[in-house]
Amino acid sequence: MSNYHEPAEELSQEARNFSRALNSLKEEIEAVDWYHQRVVTCNDPELAEIMAHNRDEEIEHACMTLEWLRRKMPGWDEELRTYLFKEGSIAGHEEAATGGHGDGGGQAPGTEGKDSLGLGKLNK
Repeated sequence: MSNYHEPAEELSQEARNFSRALNSLKEEIEAVDWYHQRVVTCNDPELAEIMAHNRDEEIEHACMTLEWLRRKMPGWDEELRTYLFKEGSIAGHEEAATGGHGDGGGQAPGTEGKDSLGLGKLNK
C-alpha cells in the first residue's frame, strides 16, 4: 500500500521527497515514544540506559529530518521560527504571530470583513 493520497505518477519528485521526509519524521517520533515507554518501565538499569541511548538517537534523526523540512518545504521555516526556542506561553506566540486571528496569517487580501476559511496564507 502506498503512502500517497494522490496518484504517485502525478506527484513531482519534490512532492515525493516531502512525503518521504514527513513519513520518516512520523516514524522517528513513533520510535522515540516506543523507546521512552520501554525506558520508564524497564527494571534493569543497564538495559534502560541502552534504550535511553536508542531513544536519544531517534530524537536526533527526527531533528535532522525536521531541519531538512525547514530548509526545503514551504511553510516550515516561518512556523518553526514563530514557535521554537521561545519563552512563555506557546499559544501566546500564535496570538502574537497571527494578530489574534489564530489562522496563522490573518485574512486573505480582499476578504477583510468577510467570512474566511483562513486559507489566505496558502497563497503566499
